[in-house]
Amino acid sequence: MKKIQLTLVQIDNYGPWTVTPEPRREAELQTLQAELFAELERQFASCKGLAFQTRFDNMLVITNGISLDEHRAIQKAVNEKFPVTVSMSVGTAPTSYEAQVQATLALQRAGSSRSAERSAALVGSCTNSPDEDWVQLAHADVNHSTLITDSEPIYDTHLLLQRTYISLMSALLRRKALVFYTGGDNFMAPSNGLGAGELAAVFSEVKRELGVELKAGVGAARTAELAARLAGEGLHEIRRGRAKEHIVYKTE
Repeated sequence: MKKIQLTLVQIDNYGPWTVTPEPRREAELQTLQAELFAELERQFASCKGLAFQTRFDNMLVITNGISLDEHRAIQKAVNEKFPVTVSMSVGTAPTSYEAQVQATLALQRAGSSRSAERSAALVGSCTNSPDEDWVQLAHADVNHSTLITDSEPIYDTHLLLQRTYISLMSALLRRKALVFYTGGDNFMAPSNGLGAGELAAVFSEVKRELGVELKAGVGAARTAELAARLAGEGLHEIRRGRAKEHIVYKTE
């Protein structure tokens, strides 16, 4: 059975650390979060993975093809570089939603995120063989977003994009898929098992709710790196007018 592999990365004991021995400056905390995410993205990308932010102290990474030993090496490198440690948990399932549930449960069993006793835990399990690895990524963006950016106050545009994000999250979650905002007017959805018709239905729901039209390239491959590249190629074809459809699928 084809499965997506997701790794939950969680900062250990982060809440208490932020106020010990006294509350730390907000700029220091935001800088730490940004630099930690950048380092994790670099480390996992070197193994063909792809990381996404959730709450900044929690991140999800598509890690198909990355072993527990490779996770351990990445974890060690990151923990040696920062004043906080991270724990990791790996989950696999036919859908991205189920995979993150598996990863979350395994890490919760390893200890609380606010426990000083949990440090650099590595739990969960990877796919059993390369034949199981499969990542489907939809790279979506908003039609004519530049016109909105150039004609509306920037915060109004930001609000519209965040409302679009929430609408996408809700529609995709009902179909056991995830989505992440990746900057600009771009969203990436780990969407294993979702066909073109279902994705089109999601976009129709968003348009009815907000009047926002979306298009997407969808890539499917054994690793997140290749799936993202194929998705980007599909989206590029739509942007350049080389495809009549507003959703283009490309497979390894």
